[in-house]
Amino acid sequence: MTVIDANRMHEIETRYPEYFHRSFRQRFGGLMILIATLLYSLYAVWFFDLPKLFAEAHWERVGIYLSQWVSYDVQPEFRIEDDGSIDIRYPRFSPLGDNPHPDWLVNNPDGSITVSISGTSRSVTVSKSETIVTAHGVSVPVDVSNGAPKVVGPVPGWMTVYDDNVLADLGFAGNVSISVDRVKIRKRFIGWANFIFDTQSSFFDKPVGEVVSLIVSGPRIKPDQSNLSLAFDDIWNNSEWQHGDVWTKLFQTIVMAFLGTLLGSLTAFPLAFLAARNITPNRLLNQILKRFFDFLRSVDMLIWALFLTRAFGPGPLAGSGAIFLTETGTLGKLYSEGLENIDNKPREGIKSTGAQTVLVHRYGIMPQIVPVFVSQTLYQWESNVRGATIIGAVGAGGIGLKLWEAMRTNANWENVAYMVILILIVVFIFDTASNALRHRLMGTKTH
Repeated sequence: MTVIDANRMHEIETRYPEYFHRSFRQRFGGLMILIATLLYSLYAVWFFDLPKLFAEAHWERVGIYLSQWVSYDVQPEFRIEDDGSIDIRYPRFSPLGDNPHPDWLVNNPDGSITVSISGTSRSVTVSKSETIVTAHGVSVPVDVSNGAPKVVGPVPGWMTVYDDNVLADLGFAGNVSISVDRVKIRKRFIGWANFIFDTQSSFFDKPVGEVVSLIVSGPRIKPDQSNLSLAFDDIWNNSEWQHGDVWTKLFQTIVMAFLGTLLGSLTAFPLAFLAARNITPNRLLNQILKRFFDFLRSVDMLIWALFLTRAFGPGPLAGSGAIFLTETGTLGKLYSEGLENIDNKPREGIKSTGAQTVLVHRYGIMPQIVPVFVSQTLYQWESNVRGATIIGAVGAGGIGLKLWEAMRTNANWENVAYMVILILIVVFIFDTASNALRHRLMGTKTH
């Protein structure tokens, strides 16, 4: 066991004071940060009144909206006529087309109609005097012959009785509304209805094999147009999903992001040389340009889009302009800071040869900054693809406006899901391509 005497101990303390004479901040800094974070979290909970917010939130709507992203519903209505007959009606734009005959609807010999909501476990039988709802292992008759609907027997928890109708909630499968003279059924299906061909298409409701056969070797449906061209037109002009308009707006979003980023980088590049202190030794000009960059990027892209839509009207021009102004400020700041952090030795060496300023910049500065500038610009372009979607919602054009229009109806959530998936795919592709280019320029390997 080695014993250290007092002199040796004093020598060690003198040599390494940071270990033996730690300041208050070094000793308790971590604990103070932890306490401050905890206090701030408690303050945020109180300030935003999070317990009340969570208690009053409509969490059930989350499940409803998510289910509508991946499903669609059909809403037949059964009207009980005075003579006892039952008239079946569908909404004007029913996913089943103009003359539907679904196999889940059966006309019984006694004149009643049975609708299968979810196999045999959930069904509705409609007759002139009563409607029988079968769900959760029980069948509940609802009498409609005495002026007001009345549940016969005990009312189950999934059924609600009102003055003039009875509502049966069958979960994700759908629901049933029963009144004296009509029964409305909402039957839900997994999937996206008529995603390829709408109800007006010549290929609607045909099996895949028959559609392929018609396109490849079948007789022409329209004498003046091939079946392949007709199929493409029907898909592109699908009235329910509007593929042509959606893809056009998506392309507009990509062009907005590219054009705005390109113009912003071309404008910021020369201004950055004037804003960099080591390149342009004019303190007043440096400060004016840096404050100009701060102003452009401090006004959010969304605010610029609002201003420009008022000036030029709604459309991609306003979106491109908003991205251009924001990127001029952001890239101007990044470029100027990059220039101020270059190694001055190559620049001074070329300047000592008596070379002109342009050549000094070309050979002394550009090789150092081009990979960094291109990398930063690519990252901003990738980010602006996402930003262009947001500013489109305020009228700046692109798929963002289309997405906002679908969300405002509160009924076309499957269309919203379609556009969101397209946006995610585009962002993923641009993110992958941008990362690959950045790593290639910086000379690093991707993993």
